Amino acid sequence: MGIDCSGVVEASRDEVFGWFGRPGAFRRLAPPWQPVEVESEAESLADGRAVLRLPGGLRWVARHESEAYDPPRRFVDRIAVDGAASAPIGKLLPWRHIHEFEVVDDRHTRVIDRVDTPIPAAALRSMFDYRYRQLADDLAAHARAAASGFGPATIAVTGASGLVGSALTAFLTTGGHTVIRLVRHTPTTVDERQWDPHNPAAGLLDGVDAVVHLAGASIAGRFTAEHKHVIAESRIGPTRALAECAAAAGVSSFVSASAIGYYGADRGDEILDETASRGEGFLADTVAAWEAAGDTSGVRVVLVRTGIVQSPRGGTLRLLRPLFAAGLGGRLGAGRQWQPWIGIDDLVDIYHRALWDTDLCGPVNAVAPQPVRNSEYARTLARVLHRPALLPVPKFGPALILGGEGVEELALASQRVVPAGLTAAGHRFRDEDLESALRHVLGRTRDNR
Repeated sequence: MGIDCSGVVEASRDEVFGWFGRPGAFRRLAPPWQPVEVESEAESLADGRAVLRLPGGLRWVARHESEAYDPPRRFVDRIAVDGAASAPIGKLLPWRHIHEFEVVDDRHTRVIDRVDTPIPAAALRSMFDYRYRQLADDLAAHARAAASGFGPATIAVTGASGLVGSALTAFLTTGGHTVIRLVRHTPTTVDERQWDPHNPAAGLLDGVDAVVHLAGASIAGRFTAEHKHVIAESRIGPTRALAECAAAAGVSSFVSASAIGYYGADRGDEILDETASRGEGFLADTVAAWEAAGDTSGVRVVLVRTGIVQSPRGGTLRLLRPLFAAGLGGRLGAGRQWQPWIGIDDLVDIYHRALWDTDLCGPVNAVAPQPVRNSEYARTLARVLHRPALLPVPKFGPALILGGEGVEELALASQRVVPAGLTAAGHRFRDEDLESALRHVLGRTRDNR
């Protein structure tokens, strides 16, 4: 039982082994479709301990074996019992994972995984397929940045615990960068600094090379006057204050989240690149003011106009996946509205490029090259999950949650947005088509899955 598998990545063995030893590696390799969350990572591959949170309050503790540690050839971890929450899994499920690294040539390494466990290989294959692709794509992205002269940097990040922030910070730290998490609570770790969104401290960004600003209240919800005030208030003022702080500190780059809501709720079939005019409506007005707040002199500013992020850990896919898996999914209304989407790891790459590509400036459409209509999105998700998509969702369904204005601005929004700026820069997307993106994040890359 168990599994014995391997994959080849384009990097030297020292580079690959070094990647595994940096903070963030465990998080980058954790499959997003599994109901687990990384609680802590091992501080050392030699004798550290990593912990996963499982449903029902259970814990999976992976303890590294010092006697098997042989850098850069091998490290080993096994399941352990450390407290009551880890006892049920630790005592009942044998698991010993041998990670080996073989030189193929100067620029290629074979990563080998051997797991001794009663879990059959068929149940583990999709996880390791995901891990090999994540590793290869992340290493390639870091190599492209290094080839452009982007060396280790200190990067301050707001919203680091969110869907995008957690993925981005893990990616950056595995690339050898130092991440400073700007938090509102009293710092609990050495990589945190307390941040007052409306009045940042004068020394907040001391020693920081660049800022990535992701913080902002969730847009989801009924568009009441109070909710709209919270959306705007959490973005415009804090962005202006942080941008001014960044300028005063002399950081090289200020990269701020933005949204395709800038283009308005319904632009028909008009192709919208970064030069397209601003649309109408609450979100268009808010995004325009949000972007203007980040425009500060003396600092290169990149505004990441983000599409619909695809990850089962959050956003619309987290809501839709269980419905479609139960065979209850379908198009929304007539299904003709355009949905500009972006895979979570492609979005991470875009933020990364905004840090190292000094030619990028101003608004950048963070969407995949192939937007789809809602009906096509529904058919594709259903096909990936091997379910029908026969039940159209009437407009009044989401209106019960979002209200009339929220439905028009979110659920029924139609924006045919394209990444013209990234295309012109020769940017390489991990997933240009929706089906490959969904298959990757949902662990459905094999035909029998």
